[in-house]
Amino acid sequence: MAYLYIAATIVLTAYGQLILKWRLALKGAMPEAVQEKLVYLFYALLDPYVISSFAAAFLASLTWMAALTKFELSYAYPFMSISFIIVFLLSIFVFGETFNFYKLGGCLLIVAGIIVLSKG
Repeated sequence: MAYLYIAATIVLTAYGQLILKWRLALKGAMPEAVQEKLVYLFYALLDPYVISSFAAAFLASLTWMAALTKFELSYAYPFMSISFIIVFLLSIFVFGETFNFYKLGGCLLIVAGIIVLSKG
């Protein structure tokens, strides 16, 4: 059960990032003028999906708190980097973002780091 807290934190974190990207991409680039930026952000904050991404971040905080009651921080925290890999892969497939071998190499280094740190 304890690992489910970490998994939930990872999934909720990735969800929040992907939803924010999706909804803000639909709204277009942020304007340059300060007043227009405030209007842009105001309407973005009213978007139900953006609200859901904030809710996911809050829930991720709660599941992270639960995870920290079960694991040492130095053991649990490296698993959070799995969200980088999930967001990287889904951003390629969902948003058509660029893939290159530097990004792949970075993901492989993250996985290697998780494996090494989880053994300690």
